[in-house]
Amino acid sequence: MAAARHLYVHLPFCSSRCGYCDFVTVVGRADQHARYVDAVLRELELECASLAPEVETVYLGGGTPTLTEPQELERLLRALPRSAELTIEANPETVTEDLAALLKRSGVDRVSLGAQTFEAELLETLGRAAQPDDVRRAFARLRAAGIDNISLDLIYGIPGQTPDHLTRDLAEAVALGPEHLSAYELEAKPGTRFTHAHGAELERQADALETYFERVVETLVAAGYRWYETANFCKGGERDLRAWHNLGYWLGDDYLGLGVGAVSTLAGVRRRNAPSLRRYLEALERGDLPPRELEELTPEIRRVERVMLGLRLDEPLDLTGLEAALDDHELARLTGLGLVVREGRTLSLTPRGRFLGGGVTARLLA
Repeated sequence: MAAARHLYVHLPFCSSRCGYCDFVTVVGRADQHARYVDAVLRELELECASLAPEVETVYLGGGTPTLTEPQELERLLRALPRSAELTIEANPETVTEDLAALLKRSGVDRVSLGAQTFEAELLETLGRAAQPDDVRRAFARLRAAGIDNISLDLIYGIPGQTPDHLTRDLAEAVALGPEHLSAYELEAKPGTRFTHAHGAELERQADALETYFERVVETLVAAGYRWYETANFCKGGERDLRAWHNLGYWLGDDYLGLGVGAVSTLAGVRRRNAPSLRRYLEALERGDLPPRELEELTPEIRRVERVMLGLRLDEPLDLTGLEAALDDHELARLTGLGLVVREGRTLSLTPRGRFLGGGVTARLLA
């Protein structure tokens, strides 16, 4: 059995469902929070052999983890294995002074705050409950509680967003001084109510995404942030403020996922817990593992994923064992175009290649 050094815990509860979201979430269900925490801890007990004796990172995602009833959230946090990095995602409107204090005393040392935008009308478009002042208050409360590693999430390409909106969002984020920033282009899945409502505007925004992406990178790098992954930036200095849990994914490390809909990668197998909350709870209450899908990760799949994820990073990718995943003709062509650099046993994208990102990587793959 593989010994994973990274643990992901999924907390699915949300106050409402954003139209563009495709994560496994449930609205409300406050009466099931204790039952759900019981189930997660039972799953952890059943899966403990999958974890290494020393866990490097624990990450609580969702959903809205900080919407979980405080007593149950604290019970869960205190029962999880100790780690060098313990991250929780938080929606700004949920961060009270009491919650910030709870996180600090429960060992949380990194918070990922879902700001998305500082424009009230764009927050309304996204269906977010928070207002711009909620983001600022949440940030201040986390700082006051002693959390000194805060990440802000931003989204660009929102229907109705203009270049000026994005410029203001970036300025607001930089002014707060978070240790880490993530900036993602909006991905609305076809067929969702969000695409039905904003389809034409989403098409218009698609034409602007490359320009927006360049503005994000130029602004944050100029502000002193390291562009260490396609959509992720961290402050420099003595502390390595990269998102170490996510870095484990990008480097191809094994990880264990707990909770409804959670994914694990262990010993060449990807497991997906079924997305049904009822089936998840009932299985664990019987003492059984939750129903799940299994996918064998063949050597070919692992090589392709390693290249795809590794080239998102700003450090050269070690090609040892990965050569079979590459198209030699495309590698030579893209090198000639100044988009990739091969030095000895390593491969990396040039700055221009990083702006084109996934398109370059897709061509590199055999």
